[in-house]
Amino acid sequence: MRTLIYVPIIHSIADMGSMAEELRNISVSVFGESEWQKHIDNVDGYWDTIEKCFQNIENTVQGLKIYQDGMFVDGEAALKILEEGVRAGSKNSEIISKLTDRGAILMKTENFNMVKAEYDGLQSVIKSKNKALKLILLFKYKISKPFFLIRRDRYIAHTIAETLGESETGLLFIGASHKIMKRLPKDIKVIDLNHWQRQATSPEIT
Repeated sequence: MRTLIYVPIIHSIADMGSMAEELRNISVSVFGESEWQKHIDNVDGYWDTIEKCFQNIENTVQGLKIYQDGMFVDGEAALKILEEGVRAGSKNSEIISKLTDRGAILMKTENFNMVKAEYDGLQSVIKSKNKALKLILLFKYKISKPFFLIRRDRYIAHTIAETLGESETGLLFIGASHKIMKRLPKDIKVIDLNHWQRQATSPEIT
């Protein structure tokens, strides 16, 4: 039996890369500074909770395969992207970086062209200065987004099925809008992070 631990993620502003500042400005202009700060605090609190789940888990980290939302490379290139995320203040990247330091393996999870297509669609909305054009682009992006997600979900599920070996454990960091689980083979057992944490820290584990 193969096991996949599911970690639903919320993207922080640090995960947005070159779009971060523009996204912040748009959010503040629409919702106000105080609401934006509440959102930031909630996201930070969520990631603090996720981070605590990985504390004191040593026995099950070695050889753990990590599948990360948006990760379209592996090896040294993946670790470089991870380092950039840590420097930008991404808690998601920081948690994975600590796991790889302890022996976990960061996997190529997605297809570059599929990720780029969705990224370009969102970026075109954010960068547009013409209000009428921005609304058109936003409408186009909202119509296209479900199709982007379906393509990506199929690819991610296929990647996990092909690379997660018998008796191996994987860790999937993925946004809540993705629907990966229903696309996985039946021999992959999916459990949530809290359940895995309780198992990993049990005194019965040697």
